[in-house]
Amino acid sequence: MPASQTTAGVLYLVTALGLISVIDTICKFYTDELHAVMLVWGYFVGITIFVAGYFGIRRRFSLMRSGQIKLQFVRPGFLVLSISSLFVSLTYLPLAEVTAIGFTGPLFITALSAPFLGERVGLHRWLAVIIGLAGVLVIVRPDGAVWHWSAAMALLGAIGFALFQIITRRLAHEERYQTTLLYTCIGGTIWASLVVPFFWTWPTAHHLIMFLIIGVMGAGAHYCFIQAFARAQASLLAPFNYSKLIWVTILGYVVFNNFPGFDTLIGSGVIAVSGLYVLYRERDQTAATTGGAKE
Repeated sequence: MPASQTTAGVLYLVTALGLISVIDTICKFYTDELHAVMLVWGYFVGITIFVAGYFGIRRRFSLMRSGQIKLQFVRPGFLVLSISSLFVSLTYLPLAEVTAIGFTGPLFITALSAPFLGERVGLHRWLAVIIGLAGVLVIVRPDGAVWHWSAAMALLGAIGFALFQIITRRLAHEERYQTTLLYTCIGGTIWASLVVPFFWTWPTAHHLIMFLIIGVMGAGAHYCFIQAFARAQASLLAPFNYSKLIWVTILGYVVFNNFPGFDTLIGSGVIAVSGLYVLYRERDQTAATTGGAKE
């Protein structure tokens, strides 16, 4: 795969995670007013209204045709599972522990990309993922509290998000990105609607506007996710999932005036190095392959 495509894939993923981080920040302002499950449901409803409305106006009804209809509905199910599980775990565990458990996701992506996608995962990619995880642990510093069942929920969320990205990679080469984006919205809304009646609160007009705003940003994020996995292997992109922590740190300073401490700066540096190392290795291997072909 050309180095330029790989770089573009990385940039798309980092952008997607940045948009997701902004959405998370907005939702934090509403956790006292709406249950987390309501926020997840509103998020998918907002995305569906925007994306389905956009394609409907343009009469792109053919986008509903899919050769992988089962995967198109399973994929957003894993996303709803991931978001909901992480929110539940946050109810019982400190943010540091949930964050640490959640960032095991890239390890699962790297491990699953070989059997599910047939990707070759070498020592260097594994090393980059582990180094990136070490950087996360430097920042969040989990205190190793007594095991609680909600920790398993956080782990389930990480596995769910890993499977979501694995399926995204597979569909990126078999389906039109518009079709996958549309089914992300519709499927996510259906899955979330199965759970939300147990936590229902009537949203106000203000809440509905917020749902639409995060829906537009969510549509942009999922578009970037699909484009990222169309351009780069899942195992290569895995370490760059840690960049979300850098986005969250920046937003925490800008929005909440929380200046990052020394541990955060050091950990963020380690995360950046792990991702750049993978990108450098990929460029180096691409150049070597191209040079060998020319000879």
